[in-house]
Amino acid sequence: MNVHMIEKANLVTYRGPTMVANTLHAAAILLREGADWDWFINLSSSDYPLVTQDDLLHIFSHLPRDLNFIDHTSNIGWKASQRAKPVIIDPGLYLNKKSDVFWVTQRRSIPTAFKLFTGSAWMALSRPFIDYCIWGWDNLPRTVLMYYSNFLSSPEGYFHTVLCNAEEFRNTTVNSDLHFISWDNPPKQHPHHLTLADMTKMVDSNAPFARKFRREDPVLDKIDDELLNRGPGMATPGGWCIGSYKNGSDPCAVIGDTDVIRPGPGARRLENLVTSLLSTENFRSKQCK
Repeated sequence: MNVHMIEKANLVTYRGPTMVANTLHAAAILLREGADWDWFINLSSSDYPLVTQDDLLHIFSHLPRDLNFIDHTSNIGWKASQRAKPVIIDPGLYLNKKSDVFWVTQRRSIPTAFKLFTGSAWMALSRPFIDYCIWGWDNLPRTVLMYYSNFLSSPEGYFHTVLCNAEEFRNTTVNSDLHFISWDNPPKQHPHHLTLADMTKMVDSNAPFARKFRREDPVLDKIDDELLNRGPGMATPGGWCIGSYKNGSDPCAVIGDTDVIRPGPGARRLENLVTSLLSTENFRSKQCK
């Protein structure tokens, strides 16, 4: 069982259709390569892991392969008037000069052919669902993609809307983005940058990832030391690392069997999270509502 974690850049300032296209393109490459993988996890450069890859692999290897971890809701609220109805055109698609603004040329009605869903732009999507989005053996993925091509912050709606309108996949959703994120109440457009003061909350969340972090923030060193057992300038060690830990040496300098997984405390935290998400009170009752 493999999990591919893809880091993608925010190429468009308003996080428009380019990000969705980038994600689909990266997924298409993985499908074309035919590698042995089960989940596609999108990450940004502002994310950081709170568990090791062995922790993640250990827990996910016990899960049904069709589950899709995606924070979602049909209660789009203010987004109906401010994001769904305006028709957005990115001037960066047509102009050489970079711009931080977007154009609203007209307004449109809410679609009736499918129900809109929104949520976090960060998710772990199953291979069967990615295959459906790329190959699109019915028209839904293409129809929804055309709609979101003129949508503000389309990564916060495209996959959610396809998942919850596809009969084959709507019962595979787990309502979580697997991240610890600190928001204002009510949430603003961007979350807080995490610091050392957030360390306990991050650990207690049992989430495998957190965001946003500033570059070189001291909390990253603390995560490396206390959660990932990662030395400065070294890879996060896994079961395949069979070198010595003595005198600050890198245990991953010597490579053993790459199929060996050695989960640590992070696996227990992640197990607690997944158990809660898949519980009777949280799983079915929070799917595509």
